[in-house]
Formats: sequence, C-alpha cells, structure tokens
Amino acid sequence: MPNRLDLPAGFRWGASTAAYQIEGAVEEGGRGPSVWDVFAARPGAVRDGHTGAVACDHYHRWPEDVALMRGLGLDGYRFSIAWPRIQPTGAGPVNPEGLAFYDRLVDALLTAGITPLPTLFHWDLPQALEETGGWLDRDTAYRFAEYTSEVVDRLGDRVPAWITLNEPFVHMVYGYALGIHAPGHALMLDALPAAHHQLLGHGLAAAVLREHGREVLIANNLTPVRPASDDPADVAAAEAYDALHNRLFTDPLLLGRYPDLSAFGIGEDLGGAVRDGDLELIAGPGLDGLGVNYYNPTRIAAPTDPGLPFAEAPIEGVPRTAFGWPVVPDGLRELLTGLRSRYGAALPPITITENGCSVADEPASDGTVLDPDRIAYLAGHLDALAAAVAEAVDVRGYYTWSLLDNYEWAEGFGQRFGLVHVDFETQVRTPKASYAWYRDLIAAHRERSVS
Repeated sequence: MPNRLDLPAGFRWGASTAAYQIEGAVEEGGRGPSVWDVFAARPGAVRDGHTGAVACDHYHRWPEDVALMRGLGLDGYRFSIAWPRIQPTGAGPVNPEGLAFYDRLVDALLTAGITPLPTLFHWDLPQALEETGGWLDRDTAYRFAEYTSEVVDRLGDRVPAWITLNEPFVHMVYGYALGIHAPGHALMLDALPAAHHQLLGHGLAAAVLREHGREVLIANNLTPVRPASDDPADVAAAEAYDALHNRLFTDPLLLGRYPDLSAFGIGEDLGGAVRDGDLELIAGPGLDGLGVNYYNPTRIAAPTDPGLPFAEAPIEGVPRTAFGWPVVPDGLRELLTGLRSRYGAALPPITITENGCSVADEPASDGTVLDPDRIAYLAGHLDALAAAVAEAVDVRGYYTWSLLDNYEWAEGFGQRFGLVHVDFETQVRTPKASYAWYRDLIAAHRERSVS
C-alpha cells in the first residue's frame, strides 16, 4: 500500500492560517471593522465572549511565526489577506499601512524560501459592505474585484498563485442561512444569493488575476456524502445534500452550470440571482488549481421534519476530534477519487488547502506539548492522500490546518488545531510534538525524492 513518503517528488508541503483567526490588532494600522468584529461583540454569539481583537497577535509577531515556518521546512504558507486592512470600508482608496504589512510578510516568506499562497477572502468582509447587503448584494462581487486589483498590483510580482475565496459553502450556510457565524443572518434557503454572488466575485477576481498572469485557485470545504442506507429515500436525500454542499460550488466552476436543486424547490437561477453571462464569467477559462479543505465525510438520511430534503445522520464506530468531528482518513481518498470520476478532464490539479484536527492539548509540567492524536490524524490522512495519488488523482500539495492554535470562529479559543501551541494570555508559542513530526516527515520525503 502506498504511504505518505510515496508522494511524488516536487510535492509541496505547507501550513495554513486566516487573518481574523491570528492577526489581532483590529484597530491598528488603519484597519476598518469587519463583520467578525461586529458579530463577536454580540452577547452570546461566540463561546465565552471571545473576540479576535488580539487572537495570536500575528500582526506584531509575524517574524517569529515565519521563523517557525522555516523551522518546519515548509515549501508554502497559505494565509489570508484582511480586506478591511486594505480597504477599511470595502471600497475606495487603499490603506497604505495595510498593504505594507503584507508586503513585509511576503518578502520575509520569500527570504525564508517559502512561497506565499494568499487567500483574498476568508470571511472577514468589511462591515461597511455588510451594511449595504454583504454577499446578498450583487455589488459586493464587483467591490471584491476592485480590492483584488489593488492587492495584486502591489504583491503580484512576487506571488505566483492566489486563492480567491475560502469555503464559500460554509460562509453561506453558517453566516447567511443559519446565523451561527458572521454576519449572523438566519435566512435558510433565502441565503442562496450569497452563494452565487461569492462565485461571481470569484469570476471577476479571477479575470483580474489572469490579466496579471497569476494562477487562480479557489478553496472549498468538500465532503464525501454517504447515504445512511440503501433505502431510495436515503439515497435521494444524500444526492440532494451533495448537490448543496459540494456541487453548488464546483459545478459552476468546472461545468459552467449549477446542479439540480429542485429537491429544495430552487430553480437554475437560484431565486433570480443568476443573470445572463454570469456562469460564463464564473467558469472563465478554467481554474489553475482546486483547493480542497477536508475534515470528515457526511452521512445523510431521509428528512424527518419538513423544510429540508435531508437529515444528517451520525457516523458511528470511529474516533472523534475534540470538536466532535468523526475521524475517517479514507474519506479523503474517497473524496478525491470521486472528484476525478465526476469531473474527469475538467478537474484541475488539486491542492489540499486545509486538513487537521482539534485536540485538547496543553503543555505538560516540563513545557512540552504532546499531541499523539493529531499525529495519528495527520499520518492517516496523508496515507489516504497517497492512496488517491496512486489511483491517478493529480494532487500537487498539502497544507495542514493550522500552523498555530488560533481563534476558532464561534468557538472562540476553545478548540486547538495548531502544530504550535499558543498561550493566549502571554502569546508564548510552543511547538508541539506534531510540529516535530511534520518537520521530520517533510525532510524524509525530500531526502527520499532525491535519493
């Protein structure tokens, strides 16, 4: 059986973060408020009232964090650029201090031999744009393209590839349909325009990036969907869920059309959001790469209550992370081979842009942080990834989530995903056992690739 050391020569090893989860300094350097600043201030919105006001203080401590990346031997670092740092109101003149921050970061990464892989939008919309409709408003897509142009004008000479959006499905569902993330709307199926407008924003931003000769990726949270049984009702429910979670955000990009959402009572125009020419713009000339964020499969049964055409069913008999998510490494192989089967020649090269787990780990009395469950998680998923590559899926790289323990959205600081432990009171960074394991894996793979 293939294993993680059998991944091809030239395979890129990385780690990922996101601006609001690590930067802090929300009122420094000319940054404007984001939807997450406003949402986190709502009583009861985030566990224990935590906010990202300080987070990991990466805004001030980035040299230390780049040194940690260099210690890992990373090929690449995926981070996000905070739109409110670049355009505090989401439009108009740029903020020079915001651009300068990312300028310094990009130069430091390149000096360390690490290729920057920026994400342009990782959920921190400028609050001023939310007040005019956010992603429910078509105009936000055009503002996103303008913001993209400003950023790539400054950084594009040193950054070869860009991710437009992170997890538009999660942002739509949690932020607009259920209201458990910023901006906190609970619109259910009326949130679907936020899906289309995000994808429209991707298409517009992709055109800007291509004008600069840059590569274009998008990163989405994808999941293999399994029916709870062979009962036709469960199978139909699983197909409906797959269309919503996976195909809604891949079919337009790779096939130039939306999937059948008739099970939700939704037509091809997503409730009137789609206009002539939109799908051609979204698909464009194709992606240079597809970013896949994978955490677990999803098991789906026929609905028990009216409203949605599916019900989530538990996955039994497997370990669970501290977040309660099922640990199913082979789900990654299943997902990747399924993408190849579904999209064939339309599927671009894949990069795993997020994969990791939350573990309740804390420093021992001697200061070490042992996290064997995380090591087992990463090893299992990388072996599954190697199995998918052996089945001819074109995967170019793996970015684990996350470099640092960070602000985990509505969970506040209660979930730790990092290779590096962060004491959120002192900001002391302590590499965990998984950090050393990942460092040694990267070195061993490189040695094997050149031997």
